[in-house]
Amino acid sequence: MLERLISLVIGYACGHFLTGFFYGKSQNVDLRQVGSGNVGTTNTYRNLGPKAGVLTLLGDALKVALSVWIVWLLYHGRLGADHVKVLEYYAGLGTILGHNFPIFMKFHGGKGIACTGGLMLAVCPVCVPVCLTIFVVTVAVTKYVSLGSILVCASFFIQILAFGQMGLLGVGGALLTEVYVLAAVVMLLGIFRHHANIGRLMSGTESKFSLKPKKE
Repeated sequence: MLERLISLVIGYACGHFLTGFFYGKSQNVDLRQVGSGNVGTTNTYRNLGPKAGVLTLLGDALKVALSVWIVWLLYHGRLGADHVKVLEYYAGLGTILGHNFPIFMKFHGGKGIACTGGLMLAVCPVCVPVCLTIFVVTVAVTKYVSLGSILVCASFFIQILAFGQMGLLGVGGALLTEVYVLAAVVMLLGIFRHHANIGRLMSGTESKFSLKPKKE
């Protein structure tokens, strides 16, 4: 149990590097005061341009990989590979929590979708092709990034269930059930952070994505 808590804390600490927020500050822009007020990739892209959007996406994904790597370094060789894999999921979840609810921003952070992508890349890359396809197709057809993000979260959970039953996750028994629970929490967090977007989608007032960033 202690190893799980330590992994969560490591992830939570890594999650506090909010790439978009710090990049915006370097440009004298507080993303909390512009656009949607979110410090994630989409709002950064819309208000600071493609370079800022790509850097935010990469930074928020890579901090998950960093937390997973730190946990692997701590426990590789000390615990079985299946236990270490579960701890990596805890590190990823912790990073998402730190990104979504950072202490220094009074627990008002991002929505964790880039972090979820980073989690997939770091611990379950087999989920990436389907999730990426769903996201790209959804956004291309509907222009709603939020809808694509929500579907990605659901797809991630469904794939974890499927690949777990196929024996492709590297864990089994009670540990596999634990992974299912962690994946469910990640999915629910992603959907919960989009609750306002869901309301706007239902009312037809959600902002559509454009490749052209806002002009001052």
